[in-house]
Amino acid sequence: MLQSKTRWKINECNEEQVQQLADALSITPLVAKLLINRGIDTVEDAHAFLNIENQDFHDPFLLEDMDVAIARIKQAIELEEQILIFGDYDADGVSSTAVLLSTLNEMGAKVDFYIPNRFTEGYGPNEEAFKWAKEEGFSLIITVDTGIAALNEATVAGELGLDLIITDHHEPGPELPDALAIIHPKKPNSVYPCKDLAGVGVAFKVAHALIGEVPTSLLDIVAIGTIADLVPLSGENRLIAYKGIKKLQVTSRKGIKELLKVCRVDANEINEDTIGFAIAPRLNAVGRLDSADPAVHLLMTDNVEEASHLANEIDLLNKQRQQLVNKTTEEAIKQVEEQYPLEDNAVLIVADEAWNSGIIGIVASRLVDKFYRPTIVLSVDQESGLAKGSARSIEGFDLFANLSKCRDILPHFGGHPMAAGMTLQLEDIEDLRYRLNAIAQDVLIEEEYVPITNIDTTCSIDEVTISTIEQIGKLAPYGMNNPKPKFLIDNVNISDMRKIGTDQAHLKVVLEEAGSQLDTIAFRFGYLYDDISPLSRVSVVGDLSINEWNNNRKAQLMLQDISVNEWQLFDYRGTKDVEKLIELIPSHKLQLIIFNEQTISKLQLSEYENVIYKVEAHDDVIDINSKHVIMVDLPSSIEQISLLQHAGLPERIYALFHHEQDHFFTTIPTRKHFSWYYRFLVQKGSFDLNRYAEKLAIHKGWTKETIEFMSKVFFELEFVKIDNGFISISNHTEKRDLTESITYRSKQAQLELERTFSYSSYQQLKHWFDNNNNKGSQEAVNEWI
Repeated sequence: MLQSKTRWKINECNEEQVQQLADALSITPLVAKLLINRGIDTVEDAHAFLNIENQDFHDPFLLEDMDVAIARIKQAIELEEQILIFGDYDADGVSSTAVLLSTLNEMGAKVDFYIPNRFTEGYGPNEEAFKWAKEEGFSLIITVDTGIAALNEATVAGELGLDLIITDHHEPGPELPDALAIIHPKKPNSVYPCKDLAGVGVAFKVAHALIGEVPTSLLDIVAIGTIADLVPLSGENRLIAYKGIKKLQVTSRKGIKELLKVCRVDANEINEDTIGFAIAPRLNAVGRLDSADPAVHLLMTDNVEEASHLANEIDLLNKQRQQLVNKTTEEAIKQVEEQYPLEDNAVLIVADEAWNSGIIGIVASRLVDKFYRPTIVLSVDQESGLAKGSARSIEGFDLFANLSKCRDILPHFGGHPMAAGMTLQLEDIEDLRYRLNAIAQDVLIEEEYVPITNIDTTCSIDEVTISTIEQIGKLAPYGMNNPKPKFLIDNVNISDMRKIGTDQAHLKVVLEEAGSQLDTIAFRFGYLYDDISPLSRVSVVGDLSINEWNNNRKAQLMLQDISVNEWQLFDYRGTKDVEKLIELIPSHKLQLIIFNEQTISKLQLSEYENVIYKVEAHDDVIDINSKHVIMVDLPSSIEQISLLQHAGLPERIYALFHHEQDHFFTTIPTRKHFSWYYRFLVQKGSFDLNRYAEKLAIHKGWTKETIEFMSKVFFELEFVKIDNGFISISNHTEKRDLTESITYRSKQAQLELERTFSYSSYQQLKHWFDNNNNKGSQEAVNEWI
């Protein structure tokens, strides 16, 4: 067996509904299943989803307070008031700032932006920044991607005589700030159709309302923030992402073009992955390590030289961020392993004063990936007595809801069900750890601590065609709530498997089913090469793509997980290095089976006594279920192995079957040999075995051992007498069969043992174990003896 890394959760849907949708839209049933699993189960909705380019954006005035906000902004522009855009330091906040800054500049406003410093000011609006704005002559502040939790700061703004418009998308708390207007799709009683806009999506709607038409020129920036912030890519968000990606492919923004250069990305190949793994991390890196202002300048600049300088500066910061994340992650993992064992901690909370608060969110995500526990990583400031934290969660544990129960010790806190940020007093860390662990132990069951892979559907290899994959591509762009489809191909053969890559860290596997084959690439799965035996049937999970090489197009699966749901046989017969084989097996799974005591000393295995089971009788039985068993040497009888299997097969059998003497390759006399030798002895009357056995063997083309063997069999059957090396015919006349000789039966049994276990093919040996397990031990013994 080979256990999958994750729990596989396969979506089911009504086959009749699938076929109806497939027929109505002329799509494959596979694509119809994908749509239904996403809740798109009517012909109208499915047609709209697959033809998203024809959809329209929602009326921005459906957002509550939009009319108030637009009126005030236009008044400020008309009266030439100074407007301050107050943003956030992540990619969503930076792009939100750029969207509103571009719009207001285009409308002739006197506008500037302010993004707080993560290290000196922390997250969100703050009193000092508002006081500075008042002193600088600003009269209107518009927040983007922040502000919904700024209760005190809104009051301060009012006291200072500043008008405050809040645009945000983070979860609203039980009380809203006292602002002139709050533009938020999740406000109580909101009628806006898309509740899950990113911060930049909300800013985009403000821009839409201000201009009076959809500002399509901004969609490249809006797509960056939307995809970077991991909001659900459904409804209007998907429309933003789709049209924004198209816009990015032809963008004229010099900053983005220069950033794509340092990312080594061809504009024609831009997709959601380009944003998620190349653009967004670099924009995020700026605010994580320093001021986020350069990221805004990069998105706004019209100067090629400035754009190139900023893009390279940002790329360098991203490399520094990567190094810092790796170092901090190692330290955090060590802290968990040494201080917070998983069996005692349903929620992990780690803290250190040396950790940079700008990257702790990434570290929290890394810890979730490794330990699969809700995790909070805290950066401690001993001088202020405060800890700043970032939290990431797992399915089944709503961070925002559960942290809300701890608001009394979280003066600054906000976020989503799967991610949150907070500030708390150092003395409250232990209390927070105690409370969250108690909550988690109540709401999470044991299996929820194993990661889940959500699988869209099961498919056969012959369903995977280039045409089908092209249809599946109509579901893009992918993201939250519209993930890249994952498929299960169940219980298929491996036609070929080999390691690839300069460090042999990857696998290329050819899957086969009913004559159809499918190439499969398994990045970072090279370590499993020795864990999958040649005849194993595997189940694989992955996403489908088209491999284009030298004008050839082939369907392929990018593997994400794999399992073998049957026992496996590994053929190590003839290996000399037993210890090297032992090292391949996890210690908690290891079980050595030895049939002969001498084997322990001969193979120098005494240090493994605690995992050696010595079979000392035919009726010895050991529970080998779930074990990885090494059959070290040959048994004395087939029954011994048969009875070992009485309780079932282990997960794996490593066949070694070491033995000192080969009976299989010695001459085995036939009944004709015995007949000739008996007549020879009758003619001779008496024969000196000591002097002439070897000469007789040479004469007949036999071995001396053959002569000695037949002589011993005749003696046991009382056909001859042997005295001081002289053999002669006895007076015993009773007819007896050769099988009545113990020596003859022993030789035949040993020969059968070697034929079955040492010199059979891999397929024959696998069949023997399968047959023995399926038929029951005694029936198998009867068949093979």
